[in-house]
Amino acid sequence: MSETTTETGLQYTDVKTGDGDAVTGRGQTVIVHYTGWLADETRFDSSLDRNEPFSFPVDCGYVIRGWDEGVVGMQVGGVRRLVIPPELGYGAQGAGGVIPPNATLTFEIELLEISS
Repeated sequence: MSETTTETGLQYTDVKTGDGDAVTGRGQTVIVHYTGWLADETRFDSSLDRNEPFSFPVDCGYVIRGWDEGVVGMQVGGVRRLVIPPELGYGAQGAGGVIPPNATLTFEIELLEISS
């Protein structure tokens, strides 16, 4: 597995390459399972715990920028690990008392489905 770092500082590794359709960007809605960790490896959220996949429209500002950027190029059935710097995550504000300010976040995302 090789790690890729984008111009924005997002790092990602394809843990498993899917064999379905690929995410191309805006206008698509993706359905994913995810788990998120803080830099100290504290797990703070997982759709798997709720057995409830999460869906969002890509590149429309509904999720943190690291997710919008990080799912592009994934194929259905794939699993990608994202390491998201604070400026692509929740920044200086943090979130909900769970994510501290200026936190680097790690997410593992499994792409279940794409709809247009």
